[in-house]
Amino acid sequence: MVKENCGVVGIFSLSGTNVVPMVIDALRALQHRGQEAWGLAIPNKPPLKRLGLVSGSSSEFKKITEEYSSPAVIGHVRYSTMGRSSLENAQPLKVKDLCIAHNGTIANVQELSNLVGGCSFTPQNASDTLVAAQRLVALISENGQMGKALSILKNEMVGSYCFTFISDDNSVYAARDPKGFRPMVLGYKESDDTYIVASESSAVSAVGAKLQRNVNPGELIKLSKNGLETERFSDDLTRAHCSFEFTYFAHPSSNMEGTNIYVARKNIGRFLAKKFPIRDADLVIPVPDSARPAALGYAQELGVSFDEGLLKDRYSKKGPLRSFIEPHQSDRIEINRWIIPIREIIEGKHVVVIDDSLVRGTSSKAIIKALRRAGARKISMVITYPPIKFPCYAGIDFPSREELATFSDGKEMSDVEITEMVRQSIGADFLGYNDAENLAAAVGIPKDSMCFTCSTGNYESLGITPEFRSREEMKGE
Repeated sequence: MVKENCGVVGIFSLSGTNVVPMVIDALRALQHRGQEAWGLAIPNKPPLKRLGLVSGSSSEFKKITEEYSSPAVIGHVRYSTMGRSSLENAQPLKVKDLCIAHNGTIANVQELSNLVGGCSFTPQNASDTLVAAQRLVALISENGQMGKALSILKNEMVGSYCFTFISDDNSVYAARDPKGFRPMVLGYKESDDTYIVASESSAVSAVGAKLQRNVNPGELIKLSKNGLETERFSDDLTRAHCSFEFTYFAHPSSNMEGTNIYVARKNIGRFLAKKFPIRDADLVIPVPDSARPAALGYAQELGVSFDEGLLKDRYSKKGPLRSFIEPHQSDRIEINRWIIPIREIIEGKHVVVIDDSLVRGTSSKAIIKALRRAGARKISMVITYPPIKFPCYAGIDFPSREELATFSDGKEMSDVEITEMVRQSIGADFLGYNDAENLAAAVGIPKDSMCFTCSTGNYESLGITPEFRSREEMKGE
């Protein structure tokens, strides 16, 4: 299966302003969504792509801004789980006169590739985005219109997608899948008469634009010299917003589905304190960085003191990166070594550690060991997300079941038994997981409008019955 979770941007200036500096700023504001590669595309030119962080190319910004000067641009930050970190796999991709950037996962990529003449896949050069782009271009040439093409493609394509496109006739398009799995917003900057579409509102704020609204699921937006035009390519009213965005992936400053992420995370912490009121705790500490608002909400609700007992070493090579989206296990372990406990805060205390998720258990185990070494008397761990038991086929990397901390090797286990197994494995004195009802209530979105597939194993919202395979099988090694 070909997977990635990324960030996309599309910008169009009606005043003719060169928006390339703007797209660079927007991509930097989406860097938390992908750290492997970035790229941008303007009409009538091959896309520009670079490996690594956006800021890693800062010495080139002036040159890029001049060479790619354009009032229309799309951009992409990439985090892959398949395919080497190569420029070949970086986005945007160009197919004929259309460039495409994609956030999500096309689950039936093999089936779709048969419709475009069975393009051959190798793990080194695999992209569901490319297949979708080839099929879309074929449909546009048959139907003449992007909206019509998407309304056909949505019936052929299973999965999650937010696309931005740029065509050689200077139009920028953005489309969000009918269920709204992945987030997408629209902003406007009055001073330049410029529209921006991006994965998150943090990118809109970064360029000095104002958030207008969410891009609706099943909506196609066109930005051109005619201004903003919009049409629906799907009438599906069922929603499946990714619940993991609210606890982990999204930037805390972003607004998503009408909810501010920081406020939502703080609220999740409050709701968790009602579910697990650990009254004999001396201290509540977050696992840096994304669990901080939840830990604060938890501490405030219980009236227990909140402190920073774990600090990331910002000066190490890996310190500031996010371990969950590092593709190699050795890199994840290296990152966790740079989370440093503060003995003076922890020693002799019953510490409640709040973390945003527990995926493989690597981080949790390392953190609990470090806290024990720093003299913690007792360690309770509370997780803001329900137990992750199944792979995600909607754009987030939990690809094989046996890599998950909850994997029970075929044994039927209750949630209580799974929690106990994971607790023993990570070495905590107590482990508490959030549940879907509690999380949805805290965020303020109906539970049946959110996707919890990775916890429930119910893939109906995606319309698939997956075959679970190991990562080795998936990578073709």
